[in-house]
Amino acid sequence: MHLVYPAVLAALLFAIGVYGVLARRNAILVLISVELMLNAVNLNLVAFDVWLRDTLHAGQALTLFTIAIAAAEIGIGLAIVLAVHRDKGTADIDRLRDTAEHPSPPDDEAAAATPPDDDNDATPTGEKAEATA
Repeated sequence: MHLVYPAVLAALLFAIGVYGVLARRNAILVLISVELMLNAVNLNLVAFDVWLRDTLHAGQALTLFTIAIAAAEIGIGLAIVLAVHRDKGTADIDRLRDTAEHPSPPDDEAAAATPPDDDNDATPTGEKAEATA
C-alpha cells in the first residue's frame, strides 16, 4: 500500500479542519472542525500502522483512545455550547467573548452610598447626619 494516498487525504482533512476552526463563527461548527482534525490524525495513525506492519498495532490502539477522547470532548463541548446558548441566546463566538460577569462596584463607592449606622452622628432633631463625599 502506498503511504502517499492516506497521508495526502489526512493532510487535506486536517487543513479543512484548521480552516473551519479559524474561519467559523458558530461554536458547533468549530467543534465539528475539531472532530475533523482528530479524524485526520486517526487516519494517519492507522495508515502508518499498516505501512510499518506493526505487530502490536499500536497505531490502531492509539486511534481507539483518540476516538474515546473525541467522543468525550464532543459531549462536554456540546453541553457547554447548549448551556451558553440558553444563557446568552446565541452560539456566535464573536458575541460570546464578553462572558465574564460585570464586577461589583468598588468598596469606596458602596461605603459612600450608604449612610453610617451608628447613632453618634444624630442631629438634635433626631435625624442622622448625611455623609459628605
